[in-house]
Amino acid sequence: MAISMNTKVLFTTRANSLSGMFGNKNGNILVGDKAFEFYNNRNPEDYIQIPWGEIVRVRAQIFFKDKYIRGFFIDTKSAGSYNFVVKNAGKTLKTMRDFLGNEKIVRNKPLLSMKNIFNLFKKNK
Repeated sequence: MAISMNTKVLFTTRANSLSGMFGNKNGNILVGDKAFEFYNNRNPEDYIQIPWGEIVRVRAQIFFKDKYIRGFFIDTKSAGSYNFVVKNAGKTLKTMRDFLGNEKIVRNKPLLSMKNIFNLFKKNK
């Protein structure tokens, strides 16, 4: 049975964990006093627990001129990067900011944006 690292849960919401090429995992995110946790709905033993000290940065995926936050990436010191699509991403990030600070929550730089695509087809003068 999975044991939570947190002693107090401050915020919970539904989310999908996008992990590799095998698809996503449906589950719940728990933001607590000790760690960020994700638990799979189908298999509670399939979980992700990231202590606050392990997180290097959180990169938010922002769309539609800063009107919509789809989800975020969590970059860790040892385990790599995790991608989450979250129902209430804005509230989740605000709760995480209390433990991480403003400097660790940043915007994700998009690989392809509409501005970059238009610049590819623009004639050089």
